[in-house]
Amino acid sequence: MPDIGVARRTVLHVGCGAADIGRLPAEFFPMEAWRELRLDIDPAARPDIIASITDMAAVESGSVDGVFSAHNLEHLFAHEVPLALAEFRRVLRPGGFALVTVPDLQRVAGLVAADRLDEPAYVSPAGPIAPLDMIFGHRGAIAQGNLFMAHRTGFTARMLEQALRAAGFPLVRVVRDERFALWGAAYTATG
Repeated sequence: MPDIGVARRTVLHVGCGAADIGRLPAEFFPMEAWRELRLDIDPAARPDIIASITDMAAVESGSVDGVFSAHNLEHLFAHEVPLALAEFRRVLRPGGFALVTVPDLQRVAGLVAADRLDEPAYVSPAGPIAPLDMIFGHRGAIAQGNLFMAHRTGFTARMLEQALRAAGFPLVRVVRDERFALWGAAYTATG
């Protein structure tokens, strides 16, 4: 696309996985308005930056307008979550926002209580996803040796909101979706 002189905002796509423009949610469209900066711990994903989400020193403080992290926080140990969220907050410009999604363990617990631990709850691009996958990590990927996919912590809506607020985001909203996920939108101060 030719440069038409419109300033583009930058979204840091944390834990981006393989390059796929369809992996960014609607908040980052039209893509002509956003420049995607890709960060992942896995070199096989071919990110712009290879780093852990708990130490994104390669990303300058206050340098991005948005951070998007889909299903990454649950791969951390509980004590690492505040480190990652502090990094998200650190790299955002004033007026920026972080958008994160994680499994909704409160809703997943209903399926577990109904003895449906190994029954598919929905179908993703990776195949059927059962509560067992949402709690412990995608079994197919782990079986293929991708140990990054193991889950080490989990969230309810209340816990995700508390974690985002504790990281210094003054405005936070958490909603549920139909695929047993929580979506947390966290905004920095505007001034």
